Amino acid sequence: MRGKENSIHAGISEDRRESRRELLVRKIKGFRLLDDDFMSRVFEDNIECTELLLHIIMNRDDIKVQEVHTQYSIKNLHGRSVRLDIFATDSSDRKYNFEIQRSDKGAGVKRARYNSSIIDANILDAGMDVEELPETYVIFITENDVMRDNRAIYHVSRVVAETGQSFGDGTHILYVNGRWRDDTPIGKLMYDFSCINPDDMHYAKLADRVRYFKEDEEGVAAMCRAVEELCDEARNEGHAEGKNEEKLENAAKLLRQGKLTREEISEVLGIDTETVDKIAESLG
Repeated sequence: MRGKENSIHAGISEDRRESRRELLVRKIKGFRLLDDDFMSRVFEDNIECTELLLHIIMNRDDIKVQEVHTQYSIKNLHGRSVRLDIFATDSSDRKYNFEIQRSDKGAGVKRARYNSSIIDANILDAGMDVEELPETYVIFITENDVMRDNRAIYHVSRVVAETGQSFGDGTHILYVNGRWRDDTPIGKLMYDFSCINPDDMHYAKLADRVRYFKEDEEGVAAMCRAVEELCDEARNEGHAEGKNEEKLENAAKLLRQGKLTREEISEVLGIDTETVDKIAESLG
């Protein structure tokens, strides 16, 4: 009898796994390059696709990409990290950071400034002179026209206000309008970024890579694993946030009771004293 029950449970578990996989496959079929998680897989370690992107956006066909990383993490001096969607280096040691943003808020000017500065702070090795800093490009590809001037690309560089001359510090910020559509290379590229079906895409290199993750058995399996990992990560982050909120609520309760010092509350709950001080101030 027990063996029969185990067999039934195994069958139910198998059905659930199959159902989950079908849901994941349907989800993957609907992905576009404007979905940053999918884009990360398409461009991961892929020099050809990254070169195509740069040739079109930079309007240059002489750029040779040496290496490319996706979801590349960099930390600042205070330990805060930023995850770059795509980080590439070309044969002239120029650095390129691509950020795919569906939300206008995610492509704010302060975000561009921060990414540019943190790249500078992390690419200069010990003993190197600041004059050796390479040119850097932070390139936002946005689903909407965030600059709202109906242009395909917006180039942002520092200039001397009084003369209008370029400051020439080697930093560049570009915004690419994902809604742009025409028969130019950039118009076709932005169409491909919004395209679900690889058969409808203009650029074969991108279409082949997208097709691999949507139709090839090995590619689909890799994408399913990636989506599951992202779901697990989101659940863990949500759990951690919930635990942190609970700690803050408990700190407020202990402060109201007045039986423990702020230092003792910090030690008991495992939160820093500065946070406890802020809670105390908010409670008056």
